[in-house]
Amino acid sequence: MIIIAGTIQMDPTRVEEAMEAAVVCMRATHQEDGNLAYVFSVDPIEPGLVHVYEKWADDDALGSHFGTPHMTEFQAKMGGFGITGMDIKKYTGATEGDLF
Repeated sequence: MIIIAGTIQMDPTRVEEAMEAAVVCMRATHQEDGNLAYVFSVDPIEPGLVHVYEKWADDDALGSHFGTPHMTEFQAKMGGFGITGMDIKKYTGATEGDLF
């Protein structure tokens, strides 16, 4: 299993537009083979901060995702949202179990 998690800092005045584009990409990504979770969410405290969380069955599924038309379109749009920072990490080899 592969986990992608992190943050994107962008122009706070562009967050709404960015999230509209993210929702289109999220809906399409949820239909991909091997996608277990995919979400962008706006931080309720820090303006312009967006959290990213993805869960993939394996590297092949994640690799295929990067070649999809909806991901290509989303990445092209992201350049226009005034991104000032990004910290997104890939986690591999984790085991999964219930927290509670």
